Amino acid sequence: MLAIDIPGFADLRLEHLVLDFNGTLAVDGRLLRGVAPVLRELSAALQIHVLTADTFGRAAEELAGLPLRLVVIRSAGQAEMKLELVRRLEASRVVAIGNGRNDRMMLKAVALGIAVMQREGAAQTALGHADVVTPGILEALGLLQHPLRLAATLRA
Repeated sequence: MLAIDIPGFADLRLEHLVLDFNGTLAVDGRLLRGVAPVLRELSAALQIHVLTADTFGRAAEELAGLPLRLVVIRSAGQAEMKLELVRRLEASRVVAIGNGRNDRMMLKAVALGIAVMQREGAAQTALGHADVVTPGILEALGLLQHPLRLAATLRA
């Protein structure tokens, strides 16, 4: 569990990290450099789940050996499926990171929603439903590694 107290925002008790794959952890189906070691580190405190329609068919290969649960979802109804998964995990115990329109509902529902804007861009609706927006996945994951950064951004 990752405990983060943010005055005026929330006393977070996070147990799950839910991540989008394409556009968030990967570009063109390839895991971004530097992500794997950070996921390994965070897995000591959080159960990690990666949700993807696996557009490029590489998610399992790219994530092989990492301490996480990969969930491949169908192309239709992705936003609703992602929302359902975070609700099953108890959304108040979840931090989610994504960039796409299909991430908007999960970003809004969870205790902490982080949107990333990388080479693939980010959907305006994802940005609007997130608590924090970062320029990349390593910065987003860095917020969990260094929680005082979150407090500086989100405190009232």
